[in-house]
Amino acid sequence: MYRYDEFDQSFVNNRVAEFSDQVQRRLAGEISEDAFKPLRLMNGVYLQLHAYMLRVAIPYGTLSSKQLRMLAHIARTYDKGYGHFTTRQNIQFNWPALADMPAILRDLATVEMHAIQTSGNCIRNVTADHFAGAAADEVADPRPYAEILRQWSSVHPEFSFLPRKFKIAVTGAERDRAAIQVHDIGLHLKKNEAGELGFSVYVGGGQGRTPIIAKKIRDFLPEKDLLSYITAVMRVYNLHGRRDNKYKARIKILVHETGTEELTRQVEAEFDALRDTELKLPESDIRAIETYFAPPELLARPEGEAVCKQAQLDSRDFAAWLNQNVITHHNPDYAAVTISLKGIGEIPGDATDSQMDAVADIVERYAFDELRVSHEQNLILPHVARADLKAVFDALVEIGLATANSNLISDIIACPGLDYCALANARSIPVAQDISRRFASLERQREIGELKLKISGCINACGHHHVGHIGILGVEKKGAELYQITLGGSGDEHTSIGEIIGRGFAPEDVTDAIETIVDTYLGLRTDPSERFLDAYRRVGSAPFKEALYGADAKAA
Repeated sequence: MYRYDEFDQSFVNNRVAEFSDQVQRRLAGEISEDAFKPLRLMNGVYLQLHAYMLRVAIPYGTLSSKQLRMLAHIARTYDKGYGHFTTRQNIQFNWPALADMPAILRDLATVEMHAIQTSGNCIRNVTADHFAGAAADEVADPRPYAEILRQWSSVHPEFSFLPRKFKIAVTGAERDRAAIQVHDIGLHLKKNEAGELGFSVYVGGGQGRTPIIAKKIRDFLPEKDLLSYITAVMRVYNLHGRRDNKYKARIKILVHETGTEELTRQVEAEFDALRDTELKLPESDIRAIETYFAPPELLARPEGEAVCKQAQLDSRDFAAWLNQNVITHHNPDYAAVTISLKGIGEIPGDATDSQMDAVADIVERYAFDELRVSHEQNLILPHVARADLKAVFDALVEIGLATANSNLISDIIACPGLDYCALANARSIPVAQDISRRFASLERQREIGELKLKISGCINACGHHHVGHIGILGVEKKGAELYQITLGGSGDEHTSIGEIIGRGFAPEDVTDAIETIVDTYLGLRTDPSERFLDAYRRVGSAPFKEALYGADAKAA
């Protein structure tokens, strides 16, 4: 796990002192809200619907137990006792007072955390596969490269005031668990035929008002050229990106309007001028960063398989959790665990201060002091001995975080929606809660199988509804909330944008509509192994439209 050096700590401390002075001046009325806005956004402070909100950076989603305990302390001391983990692998606190922001940032700085570049038109938190360093299908751990990009992009003088916010994701496995094709830049770490590490580079993906799948502009970029090439992309965007219209300011619009071939030509020309400059990464520097991400010493624990088999016989609940929330590790004596923050009827992505403290204890005792936040709003223990899985499960049961629903229909991604966000048109949280209650039966969820349901409360798509197998978008129509449903989206290596299925539904009708969709799928799948997404791609939208709208299906 990366540790601050002297420069990092000094820089963060100085930023806290600077912002503390700005907050005091705002509270004293010496500067207006309009003048204060860009200053607070540089430090992750938003003005939401009811209160200020603080978004704290969790680089590539990696946390220690000490850092998680600090987040629990902040929730308990300065907020209402909980935090909300986001699809950017960060955490948000929804109720802190502006006067407390400097104290919160000072506390964060003591555990090597901050809120810099979690907002504004800059390069945001670089995200990565939440199973990085543990997954059996991984070519290499992508987090060292995410850290290199973090260091390079932090308060970069050339890229601090971009046309719009900019998001980068990196994955190191063929199975894309970082949704790289719906990012401004997506990086797929791979090896060429000579066994050398490099990247496929995707540019121009994104969701929001205009969802677009990124275009591959480089099949293999040597690792030494990472910063040179990303700088080239950023310079082309910074020069030509729209600044007159925020709805057309993202790089996806530039790629669409310029054309992939022409944009690639411009990037390659810029890259040619940069490839032999100081931006070229020395191999020694790359390997030095890798040492911060050295895997823990995984001692042989061959008894794990027998322990798990016996525990499954003793506990059906443990057996279900093991089957659903535990994945294969590259070391057969170990596993990676998903801690679901999607309890039935709970708010997706929320964790209380006491839950965070308890998870920190589990992380320290059983998971080599390392935790991940997933872009699916869950927590991950990347390295757990299989012999310890029952003990971890029992500890999670005690704090209400042992729901065995990873990748099932109740494992819902949802933005805060109109309950918190000033940009939202409709509520997301109550819809998610109602759907999870309807499908509360684990037996029924497992019969349905893998199904990713995602909800956004406005067109900005913070809930990633465009790439949900089932997506729900809240809109406003004549002063009332209405929910559009999309089908067939996916954020994996076979990315697709969901299709709007027809007219929207009133809040009280959404859950019934979802149940109709699920029942239709169950009736048309070829066998229980055919996933919802595969069935939808096979048969198309017609059966679902007919089930939802009947005689009006053709017109819908």
